[in-house]
Amino acid sequence: MATTEEIQRRVEQADTARSAQRSAAAAQVGELAARRAAIAEQLADIERELGDVLAAAQDVIDIDELARFTDVPAPDLTRWLTARTTTRTKRKRPTGGGSAAKSDPSRRPAAARTPATGQTSTRSEPAVARTDAADAADAADAPARVAAEVA
Repeated sequence: MATTEEIQRRVEQADTARSAQRSAAAAQVGELAARRAAIAEQLADIERELGDVLAAAQDVIDIDELARFTDVPAPDLTRWLTARTTTRTKRKRPTGGGSAAKSDPSRRPAAARTPATGQTSTRSEPAVARTDAADAADAADAPARVAAEVA
């Protein structure tokens, strides 16, 4: 029968061998995944470039002709062309545009914000009521509003 010390030595020896195998497997997977990511990025760049060339050449040669001349399947050419146009990012909304209410600094908000707990309001003067003349001027500048029925 093995002694306690011998059992501990055997367990440590088995754990060391298993740990080395796990470490080697993890390192190999990490290296291969990094190589794959680099190749995938290169492929995406090439496909983007293909789409750009196809788009630029559309006025002189169509997809079917290119497929015949290059032996590249037309569905592949079409996919690269359409992928190029669908991967464009959405445009940001302009910050200067919008309604007159947003851009008119003299207009006050409809409801004042209430201060957070523990903070005091820094507003020292009462709100001034709007006059009919101001309302009429704003109504002339603002687009007409149409009420919508809600079912």
